[in-house]
Amino acid sequence: MAYSISTGFAIYFVLWWVVLFLTLPFGVRSQHEDGGGAPGTDPGAPIASQMGRKLIWTTALSAVIFAAGLTAYHAGFLSIERLSKLMGMPF
Repeated sequence: MAYSISTGFAIYFVLWWVVLFLTLPFGVRSQHEDGGGAPGTDPGAPIASQMGRKLIWTTALSAVIFAAGLTAYHAGFLSIERLSKLMGMPF
């Protein structure tokens, strides 16, 4: 049982990072787009990255994707045997 729980945490952790990198560009405005900026800074530097909001969205989206994958696995739609047949690889 501990192996399956630790595997689930590992899969969720990797999924969370992938979703974080997908959500990072949304809602970011640069100093150039805003028309202002501090002297000596890059015009492409973000004004407000809204990381708190992105972390919440990342956690929620990762949970939904993980739950969908776990449901598909337990329903029998997602298995190693089925994936190996789709990929044409003997397992």
